[in-house]
Amino acid sequence: MRHRLAITLGLLWMLAAGAARAQGKPNTLTAADKKAGWRLLFDGKTTIGWRGYGKQEAPGGWKVQDGILARVDKGGDLMTEDEFGDFEFQTDWRIEEGGNSGIIYRAAETDKPPYTTGPEYQLLDDERHPDAKAGKDGNRKSGSLYDVYAAAKNVVKPAGQWNTAKIVCKGNHVEHWLNGEKVVDAEIGSADWKERVAASKWAKVTTYATVAKGHIDLQDHGAKVEFRNIKVRDLGKK
Repeated sequence: MRHRLAITLGLLWMLAAGAARAQGKPNTLTAADKKAGWRLLFDGKTTIGWRGYGKQEAPGGWKVQDGILARVDKGGDLMTEDEFGDFEFQTDWRIEEGGNSGIIYRAAETDKPPYTTGPEYQLLDDERHPDAKAGKDGNRKSGSLYDVYAAAKNVVKPAGQWNTAKIVCKGNHVEHWLNGEKVVDAEIGSADWKERVAASKWAKVTTYATVAKGHIDLQDHGAKVEFRNIKVRDLGKK
């Protein structure tokens, strides 16, 4: 009996180790990732490739801690130096209790905030933050296209736990994924899109979602929010 138990435990350990190797270390790319065209946006050690919105350097409120890119104090949004048009973006994220933040994409750098040009993937503590009950039909919950499209499924993990966000943009088509589930499927400029935007806080913002290629922006909304395994791949060549 002990011998069988030892064999079973040994097999379980090998399976777990194999899965870990397949996933790779945090902030690295597997051979399959590289073959698929992914590239890292965060090396796990520095803020190279990032700067503040409207600034030349990364704000002091963003720190790299133990392989995690974290908003720990005020300082403004952190955005990619590069711009992206048709792309797939993925990151792990977690937020503190009561926290609110977001990932804004295809954002132009203007004299106005990034959310006046780029749509936002909402990051939220759905259990505690009042935004989870605000908006229309839950369109301010985690994974939602903020104030426009509600996440179709409630698959977010509690505050303090890691989630995985994915954003896919191809032309006017936009998808939000959360923890492996597609939660938003939208077509910018469609009749449905126009109706929803007209009923949102962006109704009179003529620049909203009009940029075909822009920055990816991590929002400073006052809460501690953390990111790791940040990567992107270009879909424009496919």
